[in-house]
Amino acid sequence: MTRTQWASVTAVVLALLFAGAATVASAGPEPGQVAPAADSADAGFARDMSVHHQQAVEMSFIVRDRTKDEEVRRLAYDIANTQANQRGMMLGWLDMWGLPKVAPGVEPMAWMGMPSHGAMPGMASPEDLDRLRAASGRQAEVLYLRLMTEHHKGGVHMAQGCVERCRPGAERDLAQGMVDAQESEILLMADLLKARGAKP
Repeated sequence: MTRTQWASVTAVVLALLFAGAATVASAGPEPGQVAPAADSADAGFARDMSVHHQQAVEMSFIVRDRTKDEEVRRLAYDIANTQANQRGMMLGWLDMWGLPKVAPGVEPMAWMGMPSHGAMPGMASPEDLDRLRAASGRQAEVLYLRLMTEHHKGGVHMAQGCVERCRPGAERDLAQGMVDAQESEILLMADLLKARGAKP
């Protein structure tokens, strides 16, 4: 991975972070606008993506302890930092809207018209996480990159759903930023896997 490629991906991630920080306060209801309903796309996306992001942060912290490779550790740090910040924004919006962070009895992704009836797309299984914790070195790097590639694909699918269904404003802008950043990271991870003689 060249410095130019890293700089390109980092620029996308930093732009998303700064844009999100600048707009988080504006995500509350505008004058004359009511807060989104609990079953709206806005609320569903904020709840589901917060859970999705939480696992990405967890996997990234795991791999940082399982390898000394600076490229993978840097990527893991970027993902953990970005998605932890985004998760905080989305949970903050739910608070501002006066909506619960958990919706008992509501299937994940029901707001997209495609309830998952279980784990959301891209989510690693408990067994996958155990394998990651038990791995080290190149094995941990390859497993992390493969798991995170699938995780990002699921995240892009969900974020695109918000772009299409959420009302105009900060949340929809954040969702589009997620699509752009995670698609860039998917390409980066493919290169990192190739450099390790592995396929996505």
